[in-house]
Amino acid sequence: MRDTADILKQVRRIEIKTRGLSNDIFAGHYHSAFRGRGVAFSEVREYRAGDDVRDIDWNVTARTRKPHIKIYEEERELTMMLLVDVSGSGTFGSGERDKRTVMTEIAAVLAFSAAQNNDKVGCLLFSDRVEKFIPPKKGRSHILRIISTLLEFEPESRGTSLVAPVEYLTSVLKKRSTTFLMSDFDSPEGEDERLQQVLGIASRKHDIVAVKVYDERDASLPDVGLVEMTDSESGERVWVDTSSKSVRQHYARHWQERHEKMDMVLSRVRIDHADVTTEEDYVKELIKLFKRR
Repeated sequence: MRDTADILKQVRRIEIKTRGLSNDIFAGHYHSAFRGRGVAFSEVREYRAGDDVRDIDWNVTARTRKPHIKIYEEERELTMMLLVDVSGSGTFGSGERDKRTVMTEIAAVLAFSAAQNNDKVGCLLFSDRVEKFIPPKKGRSHILRIISTLLEFEPESRGTSLVAPVEYLTSVLKKRSTTFLMSDFDSPEGEDERLQQVLGIASRKHDIVAVKVYDERDASLPDVGLVEMTDSESGERVWVDTSSKSVRQHYARHWQERHEKMDMVLSRVRIDHADVTTEEDYVKELIKLFKRR
């Protein structure tokens, strides 16, 4: 268990950094990119020339003996859900930040952006199962609770399954939400077809956006000779000769194929996504994503 004082310091540091980004950069982009659930009834008024007859309120019209119509306005309030991968592979990072740290910062930026729009924010932490569900609520203290949980949470499992959290989202959240699915998408190849099915079902109910976070060493191996590598999810250890060009090419090709396969799955169910690395600036990639919507 990590020291409580250290966790609080990190929460405060992340709040200062991400809240500033949210205030200065993301609020406008978020507001325009993610709209409310539709329109909500506002009031009834007398019919005027040019009004749409389909909006006539026949009950009020019959009672007053004058035609009245229903007025609607856009319902801006959203529910945001953050689905965050806390599996073992998230602890990997070849530079100053690992993947889970980057996902935590992105989650904080999005949460504070939602708060400026007076939206509720919820969080679901997952590995190859649903590890923890924090129901949507409003307020700074709630967002800080989410950040603190992301920083200190220790999952029961180290594996990854994207199917489990998406199915849970569909079953537990009845109202439409804007959902950010954050992961390195290092899920078993055998679940690709099932993942496409559950994402297709979920995306008809929720506005789902994928954020793929990876490290440059996920995609390619450096030439550093014979090294022992440990799978952060299975714990399996193997010796790898990174000086072999064919080994490095096979490693890079396998990652690229999985990367492209995940892009294809997301494209087939029309889910927008951003690719973020642990070393690059995630702000640029998120703004690009928002502008595409």
